[in-house]
Amino acid sequence: MASGHTNAAIRVLIVDDSASVRSVLGTILSGDPEIEVMGSAPDAYVAAGMIRSEIPDVIFLDIEMPKMDGLTFLKKIMSQRPIPVVICSSLTEKGSDMMIQALAAGAVDVITKPKVHTAQHLRDAAMTICDVARAAAHARIRSRKPRPVKLSVEAKNLADVLIPAISPERAEKLKTTIPVTEPIICLGASTGGTEALAAVLKTLPADCPATLVVQHMPEGFTAAFARRLDGLCAPRVAEARDGDLVRPGQVLIAPGNRHMMLRRAGSRYTVTIAEGPAVCRHRPAVDILFRSAAQNGGPNVVAAILTGMGDDGARGLLEIRETGGHTIAQNEETCIVFGMPKEAIERGGAQAILPLGRIGAELLSHARPHRTEPALSV
Repeated sequence: MASGHTNAAIRVLIVDDSASVRSVLGTILSGDPEIEVMGSAPDAYVAAGMIRSEIPDVIFLDIEMPKMDGLTFLKKIMSQRPIPVVICSSLTEKGSDMMIQALAAGAVDVITKPKVHTAQHLRDAAMTICDVARAAAHARIRSRKPRPVKLSVEAKNLADVLIPAISPERAEKLKTTIPVTEPIICLGASTGGTEALAAVLKTLPADCPATLVVQHMPEGFTAAFARRLDGLCAPRVAEARDGDLVRPGQVLIAPGNRHMMLRRAGSRYTVTIAEGPAVCRHRPAVDILFRSAAQNGGPNVVAAILTGMGDDGARGLLEIRETGGHTIAQNEETCIVFGMPKEAIERGGAQAILPLGRIGAELLSHARPHRTEPALSV
């Protein structure tokens, strides 16, 4: 496709056997002044020929294609000439399972194939797809001069749309008025987070403190992600359901396209899974989990924000710190994209800034049970 963008534009190659998907993706990406669609290909063999003559900054890759499937092509790219790859998949059980394998093989992110039915659908798809392209272009996949990150100018909601903020005086009071309970671990991540979360969760023992996770991921894929983690980790890992009890030895993953909030009743916690507008342009949003954890768990909470582009979670991490919880940010050197942790650090929300390999131990060292009697079993 021809383009009038400048040389600084992010060059994207679209690889999908569907002509309509290639057309929609091309239209959306070309509409962003920071992005140039350098071409599209119907299969991996055509794409390989294009890559030999011009290296894209980002590849949008279909998983299920004829001749050579996207997962096989991805593995070849990563072994021969690593390029940031965004997987474009359908909402099917097979597609979600292959997407998890693709993320493990080196893909930086995943989107669902755009289904544009109305003007609002087009606007929503464009915002998500262009954000993903920009994040992928800055991922630490190969050695090249990084472009300065430009923050998107579209209006975005903050956590206030679902959970009202509290005053500094109220936050200070919560440090001593929230009852002592079992500790709660909260984790938030975006681009590069699937593997970062796996690295952290694999360090937790089977009887680890109750753990809640928000990973920016489309609806339909979080169940497969939870199944993969459940097979890798000692604790039980599951996609969260509304009303689930939050208990030791269990990791709950926020479902795609739904917010997850921590609720407390006495000394016990549950999660609420809710509809609602996107917050920080994400649903689920890390800030929603973190703010609810700050207001309901306070000093019982230990939280970490991991790799990802944007600022989701930065405000919430600070709120957890202000209500007496312990807070951690992943350091720049081990992040795929140092966006969310950077924002949290600059806002003063992180008490510790650590490489990925040390975060699990830090979580456990600050999440010791506060009482000696055993936790109630259910």
